[in-house]
Formats: sequence, C-alpha cells, structure tokens
Amino acid sequence: MPEQDDWEREFDHRWASSAEHKEPSARARMLAARWRESPPDPAPFRADPEPAPRRTSWASTAMVFGCVMAVVVLIGLVQFGSSY
Repeated sequence: MPEQDDWEREFDHRWASSAEHKEPSARARMLAARWRESPPDPAPFRADPEPAPRRTSWASTAMVFGCVMAVVVLIGLVQFGSSY
C-alpha cells in the first residue's frame, strides 16, 4: 500500500488544478518576451498562403481513365504471361 500512496501523492491532479497561481510554460514565457520587443504581424486563422490550382474536369477524367486502362493492361499482361 505505501507504493500506491506515493503514486497518488506524486500524481495528484486535483491538487495541481486547484493551485491559485499557475506558471506559464517556458515556451509561453519565451514568446511573450519576444512579442514584447517585436509584435507579430496580424494573420488570418489558418489561412492558406496561396489557393491551390484548380483542375479542370476533363483533366481529372483523363487521369482516372488512364489509371483504369493501365490496370486493365497490367492484368492482361499478367494473365498472358501465366498462360504459357
């Protein structure tokens, strides 16, 4: 039982959560100090730097048709080679 008491004492999350003062992490302190000197430029939340190029419907259709034809040819070659 003493091992369990030590375990509970060491990892008592309720006690840690009830602390009056919570110290920020080292990264938070570092960023706060850096941003005091030179604040970051405003940026939209999760914005893409550039929009992705849009494919035309015929290009997508040709790509799918080409993949299907390649699979059909591959299966035909495998069956043709195994018939000997």
